[in-house]
Amino acid sequence: MAGTAIPRTVRPAGEDPLARAVWRLRSRACWEDAAALLAPSAEQDAGAALQRAELLIEHCLFTSAGWNRAEEALRSAESLSLSDVERGAAACARGYLAYASTRLEVRDRTDEARAALGRAAALLGPGEPGRARLDFRRGLMAQHLSGTPQAAEAAYRRAHAEAAAGGDLLLCSATWQQLGTLALLAGDAAAAREAFSESLRLREETGFLVGIAPALMALAEVQPEEEAGRLRTEAGRLFRLLGEVPRWMAVQLA
Repeated sequence: MAGTAIPRTVRPAGEDPLARAVWRLRSRACWEDAAALLAPSAEQDAGAALQRAELLIEHCLFTSAGWNRAEEALRSAESLSLSDVERGAAACARGYLAYASTRLEVRDRTDEARAALGRAAALLGPGEPGRARLDFRRGLMAQHLSGTPQAAEAAYRRAHAEAAAGGDLLLCSATWQQLGTLALLAGDAAAAREAFSESLRLREETGFLVGIAPALMALAEVQPEEEAGRLRTEAGRLFRLLGEVPRWMAVQLA
């Protein structure tokens, strides 16, 4: 993984003013405000509807709240999806929402998550838009719901290569984070440190502020105590600044 070439400069939202406004709100934990900006176009445009649904699903993951709104937004996106790629992306989002509900112990939707991600895999072939995201989410399923770390690692590595090729640095950051967790569980602190450091660097580079505190906490796990304390203090500051999200970090910081 260390040899994977990833561009060091990126503008996640490009030059489009609406996309940039949505990104700024999303990165600062204002998912509902970001979704509201997309609401007018989401009424008829499948891409905008799916993006809005993804924002609200991410809100659920960080706050363990807003499930009904995310479900309604996803159903709307599914109703507008016509092409195989659109239907595949909507199925991928459906699987992710079901995964999140199960992982956060809101409601067990494991079977729904597996079925939806399976549909997505049938519709999104290698190289198709959204395939990297799908592989990452299948890795999450394998790691956290199926308990198969080898399958999870293989899925994360595929997702990482695809995301790097497409310049998706935020997804690269997510794959580094999960690969670091697997390395730490396997007892390879050096590999975990490299992965967590890269994940943090990419979140800082892209300006994904809401994701920086969890990355700091992960990196603290593999640092000497003095440095770990500094990282946890900074993570706590950001956690409070952004409205105490993600919610699960409250236990780690207590």
